[in-house]
Amino acid sequence: MEFYGGRPAALSVYEELTARQRRHDAELGFCLWTMLDGSGEVIGFTGAQPWRPDWGPVGAMEIGWRLGRAHWGKGYVTAAARETLERVRVAGIKEVVAMVRPGNERSIAVTRRLGMEPAETYPHPTLDEQALCFRLRLDNEPRADHAPHADHAPRIRHAE
Repeated sequence: MEFYGGRPAALSVYEELTARQRRHDAELGFCLWTMLDGSGEVIGFTGAQPWRPDWGPVGAMEIGWRLGRAHWGKGYVTAAARETLERVRVAGIKEVVAMVRPGNERSIAVTRRLGMEPAETYPHPTLDEQALCFRLRLDNEPRADHAPHADHAPRIRHAE
């Protein structure tokens, strides 16, 4: 959470997030999922959801991820994000965006591995910087090159 302040939010924030994600999964067929490693330890999340803020790519479908520092560099985010892309593709979504803070080279590298392109920047409403927007146009055919590798594929489960 290096680029998100490094502190957990209040419990009510997570309760609202969980309720919203359950609704997205029921209505859209995808949401933000909890990522688990091979031993069942929570390592982060990935998934897609409609962009909610009133700034940035309003109306877009956002793909996103967060991962605990101990799990960086193992391919987990890329594998899980590829699974997310397949799920949104099957749901008929035509394009996704990823919003990344400048300097977050690990997330920028993930967008490149997913085939995303830098698109535009937006002034961040609370930080004195531009937010980077990456876009990926999706065809509606499953892509064999996006299959997770068995040794890097975290398990994904719904928020509870």
